[in-house]
Amino acid sequence: TSKRDIARAFGIKGAARIDLKRILKELESEGHLQKRRKTYRDPDSLPPVSVLQVMEPDSHGDLFARPVEWHGEADEPRILLVLKSSDPALGANDRILARLTEVKAEDHRYEGRLIRKIGSNPIRLLGIFRKYAEGGRIIPIDKGSDKEWQVPERDVNGAKDGELVEAERAGPKNRMGLPNARIVARLGDPSQPKAISLIAIHQHGIPDAFPDEVIAEADKAKPAPLGKREDLRDMPLITIDPADARDHDDACYAHPDDDPKNKGGHVVWVAIADVAHYVTPGSALDREAWKRGNSTYFPDRVVPMLPDRLSGDLCSLHEGVPRACIAVRMVLDAHGQKISHRFTRAMMKSAASLNYQEVQAAIDGQPNDKTKPLLSPVLEPLYAAYHALKTARNHRQPLELDLPERKIVLSDEGKVVSVDFRDRLDAHKMIEEFMVLANVAAAEELVAKRTPLLFRVHEEPSPEKLESLREVAQSAGLVLAKGQVLQTRHLNNLLEQAEGTEFDEQINLSTLRSMTQAYYGQENFGHFGLA
Repeated sequence: TSKRDIARAFGIKGAARIDLKRILKELESEGHLQKRRKTYRDPDSLPPVSVLQVMEPDSHGDLFARPVEWHGEADEPRILLVLKSSDPALGANDRILARLTEVKAEDHRYEGRLIRKIGSNPIRLLGIFRKYAEGGRIIPIDKGSDKEWQVPERDVNGAKDGELVEAERAGPKNRMGLPNARIVARLGDPSQPKAISLIAIHQHGIPDAFPDEVIAEADKAKPAPLGKREDLRDMPLITIDPADARDHDDACYAHPDDDPKNKGGHVVWVAIADVAHYVTPGSALDREAWKRGNSTYFPDRVVPMLPDRLSGDLCSLHEGVPRACIAVRMVLDAHGQKISHRFTRAMMKSAASLNYQEVQAAIDGQPNDKTKPLLSPVLEPLYAAYHALKTARNHRQPLELDLPERKIVLSDEGKVVSVDFRDRLDAHKMIEEFMVLANVAAAEELVAKRTPLLFRVHEEPSPEKLESLREVAQSAGLVLAKGQVLQTRHLNNLLEQAEGTEFDEQINLSTLRSMTQAYYGQENFGHFGLA
């Protein structure tokens, strides 16, 4: 609710609004309110994806739910369920996974939209709907599928002939004849841009549905208890991600080292979600993760490696929610060299979910309402540690390729609006440096414990590739010296010669093409690019 809304609700006008502003500031400083952009809200909040328990319908027939997991000091919030006609029927005490939107209504704080009913995992399919006299049929576009599905008239959901539709199995599995399906989403013309991602998923056989046993294991998962974990909930770890990030995998925090023997040094914490607590070796979740290997991202959707209950909830470091994590505490000297590290299984509570742009703007002197209180205690110490790491990086001279990432911007209809360059900010580089450092610490820890592991290996370029790069450089009037053992500083010197000239992008791309393909291996042959 904004200050204007509050003033209107209580009939506050004129000079009295100054007093209202003062009262709101006092409530904010005492922790009763939290200001986000230009609105005030209770700091107790729910994650955007939550497990809910359905309550009895009220006297008006509206269906509400309560959160299964609630850590706030305020009263437990009520969630109004906004259901579609194609959603399955829900009853009291049903557990569901829902996507939440915060609202300001009299009798509820959130609206919830059903992702799925927990304990159910209906088979889904994508196909072209063909209308007949009494209902219709769906012709699947799944790779290798030749079975049609029958749709009774009551389950057509308004679909038109020729539309791309998403449907789920309806009725018993062992019925004779064509299986029955219920249309749950109309996706329109299959040639339209928004349908391309879904068609690509099915045409390439990317598994976008989880087996029943995998869903059952995920549904049984409960938030990890503190137990013997180190309690880091009072440490202001923050997540920094793209503005459109769907989940939050890692968090960081830094502060000056108070050890008198390490004058000017820094302590950097990096925490990641403790996925291994939920995905145990040999489990159905583990086998499915092995099968998928990774999450697959499209411009308008993601096919996750793990079910939503984990990827969007228990294994996502949401702001203000206790989450199990694995954290590493790394001590740096004033020149950015790592002195020591320590790993711990812990419980954290993210102080803020920020994006790269607002973090960089805060450091550049333009903080917003969310970053301003974090600037001195959290953001500035993070950047101080990053600048120390930059000193070490400059001494190490890793390969400094400048290849801006391109971002395809889509309209709501899925059409390409523009192809933009993504800004590469110091905020991006800072998180990259922290993650590389944490990975180095992890490798050192596993080697010290004689634990088998896979290294990311990047061998030096072949003589033939280097000779080709040298010819490209010479044609541009630039020099890549020969007759010496190649080091990344030699390639950086070439890149510096090209910087700002008409050959800048060409030399960067040619240098990239001269590199060998990085791979994972049991032997540590080093990483040429990171020096």
